[in-house]
Amino acid sequence: MSQTVLITDPIDPVGNQYLADQGVEVVELFDYDEATLKEHLKEAHGWIVRSGTTVTADLIDAAETLEVVGRAGVGVDNIDLDAATRQGVLVCNAPDGNTISTAEHACAMLQAMARTIPQANRSLRDGNWDKSEFAGAELHDKTLGIVGIGKVGCRVAERMGSYGMDVLGVDPIVSDEVANRYDVTLVSLDEMLERSAFITIHAPMNEETRGMISADELARCKDEVRIVNCARGGIVDEQDLLDALEEDEVAAAAVDVYSEEPPESDFLHELIARDDVVATPHIAATTGAAQAKVAQQVTKQVVSGLNGEPVDTPVNGMALEMAGKDEVQPYMKLADQLGQIVYQLTDERVQSLTVRCRGDVPNRYAEVLSVAALRGALNQWSDEPVNFISAPVMAEEIGLRFREERESGAGSYTALIEVVADLEDGSEYVVAGTLFNEDDLRLVRVDEYDLETTPEGEMLFYKNIDQPGMLASVGSLLSESNINIGALALGRKGRGEMALTALSVDDPIPDSVLDDIETLDGVESVRAVRVQ
Repeated sequence: MSQTVLITDPIDPVGNQYLADQGVEVVELFDYDEATLKEHLKEAHGWIVRSGTTVTADLIDAAETLEVVGRAGVGVDNIDLDAATRQGVLVCNAPDGNTISTAEHACAMLQAMARTIPQANRSLRDGNWDKSEFAGAELHDKTLGIVGIGKVGCRVAERMGSYGMDVLGVDPIVSDEVANRYDVTLVSLDEMLERSAFITIHAPMNEETRGMISADELARCKDEVRIVNCARGGIVDEQDLLDALEEDEVAAAAVDVYSEEPPESDFLHELIARDDVVATPHIAATTGAAQAKVAQQVTKQVVSGLNGEPVDTPVNGMALEMAGKDEVQPYMKLADQLGQIVYQLTDERVQSLTVRCRGDVPNRYAEVLSVAALRGALNQWSDEPVNFISAPVMAEEIGLRFREERESGAGSYTALIEVVADLEDGSEYVVAGTLFNEDDLRLVRVDEYDLETTPEGEMLFYKNIDQPGMLASVGSLLSESNINIGALALGRKGRGEMALTALSVDDPIPDSVLDDIETLDGVESVRAVRVQ
């Protein structure tokens, strides 16, 4: 019987041609209601989507013959992965097709901004010939700061380094070894701001990076700094950028991404309209070559999946393999959460991760659990969804070593998972967790402290001198911001020594409240953590 692939968002024709060449029947459906879509899904073996289609559990349930869902692009947040895994449907994506196009666009924006090319073009078209108005900035021997040395950032470094620029990098997970391959010097954010004549953003959007370049950071920049953002809208606070441009603290900006798309707020329209801003409508990845690469990659993966052949970019491949093994599911979740926690609690760059699996079940699935912990850690910094296949690949790209260890004894527990982060300063940071009653996940160790709490949602960890009144002081600051405490756990070395408190709270804690807690007498450190 011939195989049928349903396409519900347009892809480059090269993808359709590849499917046809493989003997696959292609059905395109771009204008439909839910009933029509379900009817077509009943006979579909493969389904290719972009961001315009939401693949829900209800639709997957209706797809009686569905084997593979292919995402033409990177993000799979529009696909219910749990539902797909439950139904045995493989999900794959095309993560690499637009990397070069995005890097090239960032470099083009930087050069256009530096040499005021759009403004000069507009003036010439208006009949003017005023060369002195458009004296640009030279790139040679200037310092370029790159925030995020990932797939795009490293390619920008390669290209702009060829202009004779001195390239600095800010990235919490990339190793010096990897940075050196691209002639990038890793520095702190503060040092990069103070030294860079040009700054370009290539970081993921997460709680750590949202608004990371705002008024305070802009004030620390060199005079006449020029800033490019082709990553995610909101990493650079656009209102603060507008204010800095108006005050001549920033010489120029180039922007391809916005906190609202399309932009609607007055301040965004004002930013885009400025003569010292080069603006494009989120087109960094939009080239014919990029779209063709994405279509080629996703259709190849779908056909391989339908034929039972290995798939290069499976999103839920290992989860699909483990779906029928109920005993390991809660341990996979626990390992993922421990990876999330250790990366959010460490200040130093992590050089390597070791996952120690103790007890019967963790021992048997140590390889899977180590990748789960790695995935949880890397998802804190990547705007591309990290899965069981991509996590080891990403770790290799950034120079992060990871390994698993098996130990038979688990101390006083039936089973225990420890995630050990070896830090750049030579120290190590350990978090550990276990299960009670088969599916009750517990965090039982953080750094040197034994405690017991459920790792979930919004959490606050603070280290302080063990003295009366500390919890009351912290609780008072949280109460003033209407933040409720749901649970708490305390670990300490001894009376009057250092202690660690873990609080579960109902809402995210603002940075201002964290700052207030850190200034309390006796508090050594404080960190907000989000566990998913």
